[in-house]
Amino acid sequence: MSLPLPQTVKGDSASERLRTLGLELPALANNAYYVDHRAVGSTIHISGQLPFKDGELLGQGVVGRDVELETAKDLARHAALNCLAAAVQAVGDLDRVRIVQMLVFVASTPDFGLQSQVANAASQLLIEVLGENGRHARTAIGVAGLPLNTPVEIQMICTAV
Repeated sequence: MSLPLPQTVKGDSASERLRTLGLELPALANNAYYVDHRAVGSTIHISGQLPFKDGELLGQGVVGRDVELETAKDLARHAALNCLAAAVQAVGDLDRVRIVQMLVFVASTPDFGLQSQVANAASQLLIEVLGENGRHARTAIGVAGLPLNTPVEIQMICTAV
């Protein structure tokens, strides 16, 4: 069974498509121990991003026990949005961002097994906003726990186009 491909949202630029979705790139808090991104040539490595919005972590717990699938998908979208904010810090413009690879960590029960569905929500957002530049290689894995007891963390590798 093949799934329908996510479609790019209508709009001339990635920034317009983001606004059409009712979203904006957040400001990322500085951290004394690491940077949100590191560029090596045209490749940008994005540090693991949690689902923060306006400085607040949007959820805690383990998917399949404390957190429902739909909630985990929403959290994954927020984490992906934070990754995009870090990528824009690196390249200066959302239209210059191409996602190469995304790694999605899902704190989940051993029998959960739907980590890829959580990751699909983040992938869908990237494609809706960036179009072909949002399509990427991906890994989604279940883990026993994540920082601050968050259900989702996303790390990316991007390139400037």
